Amino acid sequence: MSAHDLRGWLDQVEKTGNLKTVKGASPDLEIGCLTDLNLENNGPALLFDDIAGHASGMRVLTCSTSSRRLIELTFGLPASSGERELVQVLRQRLLQWDRSYGGFDPRTVVDGPVLENILSGDNVDIYRFPCPKWHDLDGGLFIGTGDAVITRDPDTGDVNLGTYRMQVHDARTLGLQMIPTQHGKLNIEKYHRAGKEAPVAVSLGHHPLVFRIACREVPIGSEYGYIGAIGGGPVAVVKEEVTGLPIPAMSEIVMAGWCPPGQTMDEGPFGEFTGYYARKKGPAPIVRIERVYHRRDPVELGSPPGRIGDSGYYMTVTGSAMLHNELLAGGMRGISGIWLHETAKQMFIIAAIEQSYAGQVMEVAMFISHTRIGANMGRYIVVVDADIDPTDSRQVIWAIGTRSDPAANISVFTRARGNPLDPVSRSTNQIYYNSRAIIDACKPFDWIKDFPKEISLDEELVRRVRSKWPDAAN
Repeated sequence: MSAHDLRGWLDQVEKTGNLKTVKGASPDLEIGCLTDLNLENNGPALLFDDIAGHASGMRVLTCSTSSRRLIELTFGLPASSGERELVQVLRQRLLQWDRSYGGFDPRTVVDGPVLENILSGDNVDIYRFPCPKWHDLDGGLFIGTGDAVITRDPDTGDVNLGTYRMQVHDARTLGLQMIPTQHGKLNIEKYHRAGKEAPVAVSLGHHPLVFRIACREVPIGSEYGYIGAIGGGPVAVVKEEVTGLPIPAMSEIVMAGWCPPGQTMDEGPFGEFTGYYARKKGPAPIVRIERVYHRRDPVELGSPPGRIGDSGYYMTVTGSAMLHNELLAGGMRGISGIWLHETAKQMFIIAAIEQSYAGQVMEVAMFISHTRIGANMGRYIVVVDADIDPTDSRQVIWAIGTRSDPAANISVFTRARGNPLDPVSRSTNQIYYNSRAIIDACKPFDWIKDFPKEISLDEELVRRVRSKWPDAAN
């Protein structure tokens, strides 16, 4: 079970110098502000302790996968030399995990650290745990940002883990913001169509791996298996008494209750991963909490979105690896690198290719625009030659500026799939579109051999100069 234990992860991260403890911060904007400032400086994971207004031992962790080394520690990956190498390693591991997750079904146990403290009925008080207001224009307090919401399909029995934001309405009520296509939403609606309350459990503190797989699109009912495959052993789960749902035995905090049909409360707005408050305040389902489980000195996992956002770097690295694999599976040739820009994520995708035939640039770009990642607000797709490092913005901008002609090399198409979180998309009937731009920043294929030679440094010369003048050349 230790492979899925947040305490062991914290020990490991602290030993590698990737954890900083912050004492005395308030959950009213201060934790959120410190998190954002840390992300701007590419800082370590932050563990907030002695939180203002809360009993000693109530803690909040942020920035848990916001750097290359933290992702490597979380997923058990070797140390890499940079983003391109990390993406390549992730690509291979994703294929491995996709093949093996079916052999890691969760293992039911009768006890676990999550059962150290149990609160029921009138003793339930969500406010005993830190409930941050992350951004100044948020419509309330959001305890669920790095969570894993657990639901079950009443027809098949498949259990789903999904990450959905949860706003605190009162001491026993949480809001549950979902979009219609998410598995958790589909499970809950099946109960509601039958006139029944839907059982819901939410883990609010856990190993970052639990959160990250809950965020990911995986086959229905396979989240526990994926976590087990990555961690190297089955996830230990306990049957929660109120709902009967399997909850992680190593979780820090779990709340369980019922989502009643036809009952909503106004929720939001909330600062989103695009860096804007895209959705306005509106009705969302609720969960009435009947039981709370927590470890001694529990650690709540927070992951506030934003212009950079707690998940920004993780989304970039894993999204790049997943998209690269999807391109290869779709038969695209010559792909040497894929990168989702660090701040724009899937809204600005760079593909590096080895050109071998006319029309290849547009073929790759159009394919990207129809993938799971590219179709979701994939506003700009830039294709560069293989000599350009797609993770290096300076090289990409240089290629756009020197290898593309606006009239000839920028293509725009409209009425592509939109998203309600898109800050430039408006709708009066809940139907959303966006447009896409493809920027061909490659050398023209029909006269590529005559394209001007770029300035470059001989590798042997670079080695000799650096060895002679290390202080001046490094």
